[in-house]
Amino acid sequence: MPERGNVYRTNVPNRLDRLPWSGFHWLVIFALGIAWILDGLEVTVVGSLSGALSESPMLHLTGSQIGAAASAYLIGAVGGALFFGWLTDRLGRKKLFTVTVLVYLVATIACGLSWDFWSFAFFRMMTGAGIGGEYAAVNATIQELIPARRRGFTDLVVNGSFWLGAAIGALGAYVVLDPAIMPPEIGWRAAFIIGGMLGFIVLFLRRFLPESPRWLMTHGQPEEAERVVGEIEARVQRETGRPLPPVPPGFLTLRTDVQSWFAAGAKALVTRYRRQAWLGVTLMAAQAFCYNAVFFTYALVLTRFYGVASGNVGLFILPFAVGNFLGPLMLGRLFDTVGRRIMITATYGLSGVLMVMTGWMFAVGWLDAVQQTLAWTVIFFFASAAASSAYLTVGESFPLEVRAIAISLFYAFGTGVGGVAGPALFGVLIDTGNRISIFYGYLLGGLLMIGASVVAALLAADAERRSLEDVAPPLSSV
Repeated sequence: MPERGNVYRTNVPNRLDRLPWSGFHWLVIFALGIAWILDGLEVTVVGSLSGALSESPMLHLTGSQIGAAASAYLIGAVGGALFFGWLTDRLGRKKLFTVTVLVYLVATIACGLSWDFWSFAFFRMMTGAGIGGEYAAVNATIQELIPARRRGFTDLVVNGSFWLGAAIGALGAYVVLDPAIMPPEIGWRAAFIIGGMLGFIVLFLRRFLPESPRWLMTHGQPEEAERVVGEIEARVQRETGRPLPPVPPGFLTLRTDVQSWFAAGAKALVTRYRRQAWLGVTLMAAQAFCYNAVFFTYALVLTRFYGVASGNVGLFILPFAVGNFLGPLMLGRLFDTVGRRIMITATYGLSGVLMVMTGWMFAVGWLDAVQQTLAWTVIFFFASAAASSAYLTVGESFPLEVRAIAISLFYAFGTGVGGVAGPALFGVLIDTGNRISIFYGYLLGGLLMIGASVVAALLAADAERRSLEDVAPPLSSV
């Protein structure tokens, strides 16, 4: 609607949320969610290749060095999330897509050309920087373009698609490490290079996505926001072949005279949104420690404690990855129907209890390699939905103007505290060769997940099927 001075009335959110599902929404999922598939592919490749990296005549990495390289990746992801997340809120969602993907694919290819531990660790850190930037921009954009009634399920499945890439990576590692196909020293390098080359698919698909109208309307470009929404509506109507549903009543009144809301957003995080901040920190840290501690070192557990050949590790990671994807896929709709609070509490608590129990069975030697894999598959069926809901919760809980940097901040804190420490700690514990020592690490991860479930029960919002602007009003709203 027309501007009055520095104030503008808009119904852009209502227009986006009432749209029927169409090819446009599938494009959003594939163009943005494919980054998670590529991330899962290359991270799983590292886990599956850890045996080959240890046996490489050029790198010859120890267990501690493999853990340190995993931590370097996560340190890069923290820095990339903070830097690119700030730019995403400042310059727009679409502008950062190309940059973050380019950083990712160049660094991943470079990993395949590494010549020693330090070069490998540096390139892993740069790969993490690109992926960290992706987490902020992609999660923010998906939430802003997907209708509210499907936001929870869609966001969980997109985040869970990481494990589709993980399954592909597990199979790919099994192929490239087969001596009958290529020498192992060439195989692990090819795995990185091929993964990086696939990043060009992302660059192509994202050319067809618009800037987020929600970002435009809160950054002094209301006319452009109206134009983009009009194009999306015309496209959806053309794709569905039916008239669009009527726009629900209601308007937002927004200021248009402020381009950067960083300072106001930082103040809001520690005042008005303090409860949401504590919830975000807890959920992110718990899932990051739990996931990264187990996943980044799982291949070492298989090879050292169960005698699995390094070339066969991918076959054990494959069912683990499938279970992780099926969790968000099968449980995701419940986050939009049963509700956010109940489902977050349940998935965090159940995965934590199961982790403690399985860790004890590992410590006393009750499991073989197959049983261990089945146990982790069941645990992370629930833990995967829990971890994906952490990103969903953080994105929904904070105003649009600082959504990307909020995702970045909590991802960075959770990854820094839980993710970086986890692989390094477990690498050291595995090097001791003592099952009881490793159990204490699993116990810590399980207790963190249980603690997060309690916090979610107390602080999580009932955000299901509600507009983002209803859950967290924009800072620019009048």
